[in-house]
Amino acid sequence: MRRALTPYALITPTVLLLACFLVFPVGSVVYYALQHHVVNEPYDDAFVGLDNFRRMLGDEQFWHSLAFSAKWVCAEVALQLLLGLVLALIVNETFLGRAMARAMVFSPWAVSGVLTTSIWMLLYNPATGVFHYLAQLGVGDAATSVLGDPDTVFSAAVVAELWRGVPFFAILILADLQSVPKELYEAASMDGAGRLRSFRHVTLPHLRDAIVLATLLRSVWEFNNVDLLYTLTNGGPAGATTSLPLYVAQLARKSYDFGYGSALTTAAFVILLFCSVLYLRLSKFGTEK
Repeated sequence: MRRALTPYALITPTVLLLACFLVFPVGSVVYYALQHHVVNEPYDDAFVGLDNFRRMLGDEQFWHSLAFSAKWVCAEVALQLLLGLVLALIVNETFLGRAMARAMVFSPWAVSGVLTTSIWMLLYNPATGVFHYLAQLGVGDAATSVLGDPDTVFSAAVVAELWRGVPFFAILILADLQSVPKELYEAASMDGAGRLRSFRHVTLPHLRDAIVLATLLRSVWEFNNVDLLYTLTNGGPAGATTSLPLYVAQLARKSYDFGYGSALTTAAFVILLFCSVLYLRLSKFGTEK
């Protein structure tokens, strides 16, 4: 009996910590999603059932922020994957200064979101940034404010996040590239395959699981991105860059409506869970290559 119970006793501390830091917060969010809970109106707290979710269906800002989040995730993950793959293939080759090149490629990943935003706000500053110097060379307008124009703010935010996100894909893909057996490339070469065909039939199949996992993790992280968008645009101009998590943060900060905010968070959790399971099923993650 003691031998049978020993493994459970050893994992009990971990289970308790997970219950405290994961299960309890999630349960609290679901609980408040069923309540009318406004911090500055404690006298009006009450159980409202699904009323917060019904309110959500008629909330135009919810649908706008959800659409922006989907657009943001698709643009970011696709571009980060493509650029990360290209960089990983480059720094995987042997050349003079490869160690320095790898350090330069990977260094943006170590920079915090707020610091990344500060760097790009300086670059985008119309008075002192890169567009100011381009205007002096006769390219563009000196007063260009890409963060203040609804037509350019999305692209500007995407570029800023790409600088931070591309190294994540490059690191994971490079790690997997280095585990590809060289015998496979030698066999492909003997069969007459060039670099392109070797990449298509040897490299990509080997990288499949790494790419699936990286895109899934990055999609979840980009969907929940708050720090960069909050500090770079604060959801503006005119709500053009308000993602769903940023909308929830704004509700909590401005109206203190934690009940409705919890309902939005619960909806985001369900959406992410459904999309993650569907993606893993469609990609056949973990199956034989």
